[in-house]
Amino acid sequence: MIELKSPAEIERMAVTGQFVGELLAELSETAAVGVNLMDLEHHARRRIKERGAESCYWDYAPSFGRGPFRNVLCLSVNDAVLHGLPHDYVLRDGDLLSLDMAVGIDGWVADSAVSVIVGNPDPADQKLIEATEVALEAGIAAARPGGRLGDISAAIGAVGRRYGYGVNVEFGGHGLGRTMHEAPHVPNDGRARRGMKLEPGLTIAIEPWFCRSTDKIRFDADGWTIRSADGSRTAHSEHTVAITAGGPRILTGRPGRNAGHGDRTADSAATS
Repeated sequence: MIELKSPAEIERMAVTGQFVGELLAELSETAAVGVNLMDLEHHARRRIKERGAESCYWDYAPSFGRGPFRNVLCLSVNDAVLHGLPHDYVLRDGDLLSLDMAVGIDGWVADSAVSVIVGNPDPADQKLIEATEVALEAGIAAARPGGRLGDISAAIGAVGRRYGYGVNVEFGGHGLGRTMHEAPHVPNDGRARRGMKLEPGLTIAIEPWFCRSTDKIRFDADGWTIRSADGSRTAHSEHTVAITAGGPRILTGRPGRNAGHGDRTADSAATS
């Protein structure tokens, strides 16, 4: 069942989204050579507690994980792209780190992700991150009332292929609002003008992710961490978006646009 949100409910989601965007920007700046992943995890735990928010990840137990997730961040390094478990790992020069988080405030959820390069960047990694950001921008632009869900998927997939990457559709975006995962599923590739009609009040997480040289994935023994099947680098970008009568509205925009910590869509203030 798909629940369309009222303008007032979207405003409440925007409050959560602002916190998520601000904290992701903060964590992106904190990620540096010599920083332990667990330092980022504990920083996020502290900020979430101070805000009176609740992590959507803590105790999350879907069918594919081994036991409940007992962290508030997904931290995926280099060939890991999704659901990376925070662990005792010190970031090194050139690491590509994807940070993903979802929290609820007063019963309303927002979800977002960003990929950053720690230290000196490899141009190939910069291109990979850029591709996810451009795909995210394209998916958001297609999230307009009267369109179709396939328009979003097709826009993302077209960007991935234009940059020369394969597109995996096993994991993608999703509806959200009162919970982290609601209908509909939003694949990262598809056919335009197909699928459900997009209506004002629909709130979705759009999240393109690409691997540098494959569209296949594998799971770590922990049952959570998803990696590129061939060990190539990966990147992931995500925003929570509301479809309004005036067009798409980004609810998780991050403040500022810092070199190496790209957020091509944060300054795209959509009408509502």
